[in-house]
Amino acid sequence: MRDRDDYAELSAGSIKLALAIPADHPVPESALPVFRSEDVSVAVSRLLAAGATVLSGPVEGAHEIRAVLRDPSGNPFVVYRSRA
Repeated sequence: MRDRDDYAELSAGSIKLALAIPADHPVPESALPVFRSEDVSVAVSRLLAAGATVLSGPVEGAHEIRAVLRDPSGNPFVVYRSRA
């Protein structure tokens, strides 16, 4: 999938590689693991209880609902749900 000139995604089975320009990347200085969830708000609540911190979201974008978090060790990651 390609969205204009600022996002591209390649899927192979259950693995997905996405590239985004810095302005659209949730944490531009890092490569991020991204996890799909059926309910982002519930996932965020559970992750907060396990020691994660929220950097942003959940927010609704053109293609997904996503939240950006940090695990207790400081590593950023994304939880999302496709809008499609």
